[in-house]
Amino acid sequence: MAKPAVVVVGADKGGVGKTTVSRTLLDYFSANNVPTRAFDTESPRGTLKRFHPDITEIVDMTTTADQMKIFDTLNATSPSVTVIDVRAGLLSPALASLRDIGFLDAAKAGQITFAVFHILGPSIASLDEIAETANFMTGAKYFLVKNFINDTQFFQWDQATYNSYFHRIKDATELTIPKLNEMAYEQVEVSSVPFLKFVANKGMSDEAANYSFVLRGYVRHWLANVWSEFDRIRLTDIVGSKPGARSSEK
Repeated sequence: MAKPAVVVVGADKGGVGKTTVSRTLLDYFSANNVPTRAFDTESPRGTLKRFHPDITEIVDMTTTADQMKIFDTLNATSPSVTVIDVRAGLLSPALASLRDIGFLDAAKAGQITFAVFHILGPSIASLDEIAETANFMTGAKYFLVKNFINDTQFFQWDQATYNSYFHRIKDATELTIPKLNEMAYEQVEVSSVPFLKFVANKGMSDEAANYSFVLRGYVRHWLANVWSEFDRIRLTDIVGSKPGARSSEK
């Protein structure tokens, strides 16, 4: 049996679009036929679960019982990839918990594939986050994600300052999530469906919908650009999956 893969998406600051990135990851894995489950740690009401209810469970990652739900089942479930959308502000504490339970040691030993998508904010505080999370990245694939979904402007200070932080992380990789048309983004939010279903003009139960042709076009173009970033880092290879032909509709 292939070793399990865990993908953590988080930030130590709220409002940077981490759940949006989690949603694009779940759509990407779905389109590439990679079996996936997800945990939404925005307990008790989760945003990720609203868009992917069939594969998402809401947990409180600060509790031992819910940590057991996630990590004691890695080898006992059929999905090969587990995506964890970490509650805003809890990325560093979550990584500390993974260290304490021995998860990071298992990843370092090659027993588990571990990837972290660290969603950056536009302030110097995000660079301080990089320095803090670097201590936990041994054995992990570490991705620093600039999310322009809300037209955020990043790192307006001296580039050398940014580089001095970034280059502390061995083998860290930058990813860029481009901006999505505001009206298109709002319509997907109102529709409460995955981006992939919105593009396919389907409701949550695969019934035909009546979404705007124009807005679906914007989402389709944007999602293709996001997926090209995931293709660039060979994400399916990282999680140990060998997918067949990509499906554009689910």
